[in-house]
Amino acid sequence: MYGGIYTFFMFVFGIIAIPAGHLGRMRGKRLGGHDRGLALIAIVTGWLLLCALLIVLAYAGLMVGLTALFAFAR
Repeated sequence: MYGGIYTFFMFVFGIIAIPAGHLGRMRGKRLGGHDRGLALIAIVTGWLLLCALLIVLAYAGLMVGLTALFAFAR
């Protein structure tokens, strides 16, 4: 029931985390390296969220495709 909502928020937060992390790294570089590690964690987390979302969608597509294939084979 809530799968679509979770998928949507994973996509939105992943998209937001990547540019925010890059902006944080640039700002940290100007301020002498303060909190650059936290910004790097945001970048990595954003990419991990997007990769996890891609894997979940690929798995769901595979299951739907196999179900359709077996349903039409009968």
